[in-house]
Amino acid sequence: MIRLQKLLAGLGLGSRRTVEEWIRDGRVTVAGRTARLGDRAGPADEVRLDGRKLDLCSVSDASEVLLYYKPVGEVTTRRDPQSRPTVFERLPPPRGGRWISVGRLDVNTSGLLLLTTDGELAHRLMHPSTGIEREYLVRLRWRPGREAVDRLLAGIELEDGPARFSRITAEADGEPGGAANGSGGGSHSTFRVVLSEGRKREVRRLWQAAGFEVSRLLRIRYGPIELPRDMRPGTARLAAPAAYARLKAAAAAGAAVGRGSRAATSK
Repeated sequence: MIRLQKLLAGLGLGSRRTVEEWIRDGRVTVAGRTARLGDRAGPADEVRLDGRKLDLCSVSDASEVLLYYKPVGEVTTRRDPQSRPTVFERLPPPRGGRWISVGRLDVNTSGLLLLTTDGELAHRLMHPSTGIEREYLVRLRWRPGREAVDRLLAGIELEDGPARFSRITAEADGEPGGAANGSGGGSHSTFRVVLSEGRKREVRRLWQAAGFEVSRLLRIRYGPIELPRDMRPGTARLAAPAAYARLKAAAAAGAAVGRGSRAATSK
């Protein structure tokens, strides 16, 4: 017997967080009664979603991971009230379940978006406690100085709490040295930045707090998976089984570190 949200996420119906919302909304029943958070079930139980009986024996060991090169202009939702194109309109159908996005990319951000039919894996990869790295290529207006870079590495207080980059690496045109207040003759600079959480528009907000405007933002890595150099915007590619295994290992390792940190804090 396992928790409902974990069981249904394993069916590829949605992430664990999404399933929890369904349970709160009364959309899930177990043995004819409305389910509650904390309920458990097994393959022999009758579980229904919106009245439809679920096949609990169909949890597949052949879960898939899809790499998608999201272009600027698409939103990472299934439906958009503004009728903007969504990433799900371009995706090939999975063998089973449905695609679940591992986090989101802002409409003006392009690059690597991971999707999977493994809801439990998606939950682990997105959970803040796992500390999965995200790497971006950032094009800035103006050239930040060393003081600004050091501040971004040390941490800046945003409206939803402190945030920082764990690494900042200058590309050929982005060597620190210009004025940190944004004066630099209109020049641009490019950096690779790494952070270990996925708050909304966090990369842009960090640079903005330091006094710089992001003119282009491209995600080039999520955990151990890099954006293939031969992919083009709007294209998708199934990840090899080895890549799926690396993602599961990274999620498990991050979860173990998170549990260790919480245990140390509670002592």
